[in-house]
Amino acid sequence: MDWCRYRFRSRWTLPAAPAAVYPVLERIEDYPRWWPQVREVRLADERTGTVRVRSLLPYDLVFTAHEVRRDPVTGVLQIAMTGDLEGWARWTLTADGPGTLARYDQEVEVTKVLLRRLAVPGRPLFRANHALMMRAGRRGLGARLRAV
Repeated sequence: MDWCRYRFRSRWTLPAAPAAVYPVLERIEDYPRWWPQVREVRLADERTGTVRVRSLLPYDLVFTAHEVRRDPVTGVLQIAMTGDLEGWARWTLTADGPGTLARYDQEVEVTKVLLRRLAVPGRPLFRANHALMMRAGRRGLGARLRAV
C-alpha cells in the first residue's frame, strides 16, 4: 500500500437543481466565499489557478488546478492537480427530485514532504481532516444555494 495515495468520494444532497449548482461549482475563484477551508484561489487564466486549502490540522496544501473537463450537459467538472497534491478531482451532478446529488471523487498522491514523512501515523488524521473539510463545503454550498 502506498500510504501517500488517497481516494476520496463524497456525496452531497443539495437544495437546488443541477442547472443552479453547476455554475456555482464551475467558478472556483468564488470557492473561498462559501467554503471556509478553501483559503485562496488565484486564477492564472480561464482554465488554470492556484488553490490554497487548510482544514483543521495546521498545514496548508497548495496546488495548481487545471481544468480537464467542463461539461454542463452531463454535469461534470474535472481538474488535474499538481503541487502538494498530484492527481485529479471531479464533480458529477445529477438531478435528485427537486435538488441535486453532487458526487465528488478525488484521487491524489500527497507530495508535501512533511505529510509524506507522517504518512503512516498521520493517515487517520489526514482522512478525518479531509472529511471535516468536505462537511464544511457541503454546508457552505447549501447555504449559498439557498441564498441565491
